[in-house]
Amino acid sequence: MNKLFLIAGGLSAVAALLHLGCIYFGASWYRFFGAGEQMAQWAEQGLIKPTLITLFIFSVLSVWAMYAFSAAGLILRLPLLQLGLVLITAVYLVRGIAGFFFYTTPMGRSPEFWLWSSGTCLTIGVIHSVALALSWQKLAEPN
Repeated sequence: MNKLFLIAGGLSAVAALLHLGCIYFGASWYRFFGAGEQMAQWAEQGLIKPTLITLFIFSVLSVWAMYAFSAAGLILRLPLLQLGLVLITAVYLVRGIAGFFFYTTPMGRSPEFWLWSSGTCLTIGVIHSVALALSWQKLAEPN
């Protein structure tokens, strides 16, 4: 079992569950995690928009966790595993790096949100990168 992909999948799964927590616990969680005052106010007003946005993010993160778990050998091999992991890794790394540029102009979110979320994305991206590098040949092999 590939431990790095297991860790990467676990981190994506935790992030997905935290997004579900925002839906369940509402505005206070949106505020705590820095989603922006607009998202918190929409949640307080009972609007569906923050739920739909957050469910979308939850779904993406859940799929990413499954791809990492597949590469770890925890679940069955998913289609286009190698390509999927390359794209997931790229998104995590780009989001991680790009987010640091929003620290001074946070666009409705707190500077702390950009620091924490970017650091988290960058960390998960680096773990994916190392796991990919170490597993590249094995991932290229057919079942």
